[in-house]
Amino acid sequence: MNKVMTIFILLSCFSFMAACQSSGTNNSNQSDDGLTALEETAKVVIAEDGSASGAGFYIAKDKGYFDEYNIEVEFATFGNSDEMLPAVASGEVDVAGGISSASFFNSIAQGIDVRFIADKGHNNQGSSYFSFVVRDDLQDEITDYEDVKGKKIAVSTKNAVDDYIFNQMLDHAGVSPEEVEFVLMSDFSNMMSAMGNKQIDLALQIEPLITQGENQGIHRRFGDTTDYAPEAQIAMVLGSPKFLTDRRDVAVRFMAAYLKGVRDYHDVFIKGTGNQDEIISIMANHTALKDKELWTEVGVTGLNPDGRIFEEDVKNQYEFYDQNGAIKGDLDFDKIIDMSLVEEAIEIIGTYE
Repeated sequence: MNKVMTIFILLSCFSFMAACQSSGTNNSNQSDDGLTALEETAKVVIAEDGSASGAGFYIAKDKGYFDEYNIEVEFATFGNSDEMLPAVASGEVDVAGGISSASFFNSIAQGIDVRFIADKGHNNQGSSYFSFVVRDDLQDEITDYEDVKGKKIAVSTKNAVDDYIFNQMLDHAGVSPEEVEFVLMSDFSNMMSAMGNKQIDLALQIEPLITQGENQGIHRRFGDTTDYAPEAQIAMVLGSPKFLTDRRDVAVRFMAAYLKGVRDYHDVFIKGTGNQDEIISIMANHTALKDKELWTEVGVTGLNPDGRIFEEDVKNQYEFYDQNGAIKGDLDFDKIIDMSLVEEAIEIIGTYE
């Protein structure tokens, strides 16, 4: 009897130890939000060139949010969107960033199959990162939007989001395009030089050049883009259809990690909470803006902590290009704009408070 009891006790102990080990294994594969990590490491290729709008990717990588789900990210660079978009469509690249333009929409209309899956850039009210500046010596002469009449205004592209914002500003000012001189200037740095040489009066400029130009006495901010284009969708996260369907379990976890990174960014730069030094160090490490002090001055890229894009504005931009005769095909936005991944991720990590 004693021998049987001894065997029973030993077996019970073994069972208990096995249960503990099993429980420990499960806990190690589960993130704080309850979503289990992938059983095998999955690689996700992101086309990203070090732009500030890639903040969610950088922060999620450096803070280990991708690691929590057993995701390994690899950053790939492309010379231009003509090379990048086919790579996304084919699944060679899983995720990328796209900036609104007629050529971008035309590529999709002509068969390049990609999806808009999350926000990757909009302006924050009162501190837009993509906004007009006025030449320093003209700041007392050009004070209201209507004062732009008859002025030389530099814009970096035609039939792209820059052109769209430019026309939104003119409409807000009550000034027609024929009443100003449109100066096409593709390089933002050249705009600074042209300002210094008094060759242009205003420019649609981007950070950190907006802040640098102010510090150098070259130009001053002129109003704010959110005055006339409050929901301008400047860039979108693109997803490969194969990534969204064939690798859905990976995609959902990727989006959850991405949004966690975006939320840390939003906490620091918009709410003024969180670990500022840590987030600024990550941004300085991954982007061209290495001056950590300047990160506290610039107008930063807006990123929705819940990932959603301004869908109506994307459609409005398409219509603007179409009215200019720059669109060469129809688009099914119900298919192209796919917020389902964002919605699934939010169900897991919750809505941002």
